Formats: sequence, structure tokens, C-alpha cells
Amino acid sequence: MNIQAARTTAVDPVLLREDRGPIAVLTLNRPATRNSLSEELLGALDDAFLAIAANRDICAVVLAANGPVFCAGHDLKELAGRRSDPDGGRAYFRHIMTTCSTMMQRIVALPQPVIAAVQGVAAAAGCQLVATCDLAVASRAASFATPGVDIGLFCSTPMVALSRNVSRKHAMEMLLTGDVVSATDAARIGLVNHVVEPGAEHGKALELAGKIVSKSSHVIGIGKAAFYRQIELPLAEAYRYAAEVMTENMMARDAEEGICAFIEKRDPDWENR
Repeated sequence: MNIQAARTTAVDPVLLREDRGPIAVLTLNRPATRNSLSEELLGALDDAFLAIAANRDICAVVLAANGPVFCAGHDLKELAGRRSDPDGGRAYFRHIMTTCSTMMQRIVALPQPVIAAVQGVAAAAGCQLVATCDLAVASRAASFATPGVDIGLFCSTPMVALSRNVSRKHAMEMLLTGDVVSATDAARIGLVNHVVEPGAEHGKALELAGKIVSKSSHVIGIGKAAFYRQIELPLAEAYRYAAEVMTENMMARDAEEGICAFIEKRDPDWENR
């Protein structure tokens, strides 16, 4: 079991990493600030995802958080502190929003699936983080919101991920009202996959990760990339693209092995290629 800390501060690391065999567990570790996405934490997440993308030994990621809140969104005190900049903070605000958007896209581009284990509130960019993950497990005590309208800051970047997970009207209601959505309703509208009893979300996320890592990581990577590519295409173009992906996938060693194993009624021996 390999435990690492990322981008440590003078007190505690803002992000923890624990490798459980082929599963990397990343834990947001700013409970005193409700795990808000400070510039440091955004950088630590980006670094972690870059490192994981290059590590063929890691086949799935669980994203969790310490404390009662999963993630409250951007660090508003950090942002407000730049109002005194000569440009009123404009350049810094752009830097943070771009940095955050880059990190979110890093999750989508990651070959390995990412599963959020949500134990508490996920608000604004925290809700965006959950929506960006490939899968999400939520405690019944968890809740979700895009409450930017309540403070005069529409959740425009969270909207990108949210609107790609739930229907337009559900997304618009969350964005326009800022209302809190329960874990049960989040599952109903498609924001999370599973709702479990408080304290069980971490174990359920690891269980899902365990199922994923039992497959060929090469094939999982092909499928994840294809999913996000085809979903943005018109129907006919999506089918043309998917047909090419399946053709190339058929040429993979693990596809040959998997099909032979199925025909021969035995377990496949993956080589992840």
C-alpha cells in the first residue's frame, strides 16, 4: 500500500494519495475550509491526475474527501482577496477558472475511470467535480447544489459538467434557484449512480473500482475515450466513429483473448494491450 501526499502546505497536505493495488484513492484534505478548491488544491489535483495518467499500474481512481463536506466549491476568500489587484482581480479570476477547467478536463481525458465518493455537501465547483467524475457514489447524508445565484455569481463553469449529466430542465432548476438537491434526488436525475448509508460511500466506490480493475485496462481506456467523444457527435457521425473504434478494439490482444475465453468458457487472462 503506497501512501503519498501532494503539494504539502506548512501544516497538512491539501491532497492525499493512497494506492490500493491498481486503485488510486485521492482524498481532498482541506476540511477546515470545507475542501474548497484553492489554487494549491487545484494544482495538486492536476498534478495527481497527470501522474496517474502515465501510470499503467493504476486502473481506477476513487476521489474522496476528509471532513463533513465533500467540496464547497472555489475558495471565495482567496478570490475576494485579489479584489485589491490593479485590475480588480480580473487576471487572477481568469487564471483560477482556466486552471479549474483544465483540471476538470484532465479527469475526462484520464484513461482510468474516476469514481467520486461523496460523503457530504458538494456545492458549486464541488458539484461540478462530482459531475465530471465518470461515476459517483453518494451517502444519504450528501447533498448537491449550484448556489452561485445566491451570491451574485452564476455557476457557469459548473453548468458545463452539470448539463452534460442531467436533463436541461433539472440543470436549469439547480442553476437558477440554487436549491439543494438530496442524494436521492441526485440519483433520480442522473447526477450520481448509487446512494448508500452514511459511511458506506467509500466502500461502495472501492467496490465499483474493484469491478472495473478486473477488466482489461486497455479496453476500459478505449471505451472511456470513445464515450466522451461520441456523445458530442451527431448520431450518424457517432455511429461511424464508434464503428471505427470497435474495429480497432477487435484488433487488440485482449479482445482476441476475451472472445476466445468466452467461447472456451474460461476466465480471460488480460495483458492490458
